[in-house]
Amino acid sequence: MQSSKLYVGNFGYSTIDEQLEKLFSPFGQVKSATVIGNKGFGFVEMSDKSEAEKAKEALDGSDFEGRTLRVNEARPQVSRSDRNFGRY
Repeated sequence: MQSSKLYVGNFGYSTIDEQLEKLFSPFGQVKSATVIGNKGFGFVEMSDKSEAEKAKEALDGSDFEGRTLRVNEARPQVSRSDRNFGRY
């Protein structure tokens, strides 16, 4: 794993930052936990890569409030100016 930041998806739209932080805290220090709007996904940053890997292994595919979580290493954000929008 290259990063300590994780993408977390497929949780309920009513989930809040504090719930994500509580879910990930047994695996190490959570530097940040951010739910993106009411869209059912967010990002969690752990204090180091090994903690992020442990959390990913334990929580990917697990049940959280009746939904199956998806946990993956977060990909770097691409700025809007770098996107091609399907044009060549």
